[in-house]
Amino acid sequence: MTEVSNSLPDVSEPAAAVVELLGMVAYAELLAFDRMAADARLAPDLRRRAVLSEMAAVEIVNFRRLATRLTEHGADADEAMTPYVAALQEYHELTEPKDWLEALTKAYVWDGIADDFFREVAAFLAPKDRDLVLEVLHDSQYNDFAAAEIRAAIAVDPKVANRLSMWARRLVGEGLTQAQRMAGEHIALTILIVEGSGDQAGVQALLKRLTAAHTARMAAVGLNN
Repeated sequence: MTEVSNSLPDVSEPAAAVVELLGMVAYAELLAFDRMAADARLAPDLRRRAVLSEMAAVEIVNFRRLATRLTEHGADADEAMTPYVAALQEYHELTEPKDWLEALTKAYVWDGIADDFFREVAAFLAPKDRDLVLEVLHDSQYNDFAAAEIRAAIAVDPKVANRLSMWARRLVGEGLTQAQRMAGEHIALTILIVEGSGDQAGVQALLKRLTAAHTARMAAVGLNN
């Protein structure tokens, strides 16, 4: 995330930041459904294909809950999601996995970072919106499944760790590029993060927590930053 100016403009609508965040999470859930359904076809057997297919079904249910909440805020779900389409679509196009392990690593690494970010920002919301965001974050079952698959592949062939570590670094680099882009385009959400964190020092502390969680997540499956 880029450095945020200390003189941020006022946002006239109090709910603007909430709509921006829910719109982002809703589109992320919709993309997760698309991606998991596509990744399921890379699975080496029917058991693994079924696991991803079941998880994809959960994502579309989560999307519907977020769309309903946006309507309750008086927002149109399509309009709330549209500002994120270009950046997130570009990210996924630039990080299209070539095989099963790359697909799992992408889900494990980038979905983990996104969930950590949404969890942090949800703390700044009113209880109903905060609870909804926390409830739709990716189930730990998926992370556990991906982590087990990655560890098993590395145990069979230790060289896989180097390939997947390089892939993970690319995922993070491309993701940060798009995150900086979105931070500059969504002022209400940026203000929410700065004000919720307290000041620039609070924002930096938040970023450090995200970095530490990512480092621990990589180490847990035998990958290097």
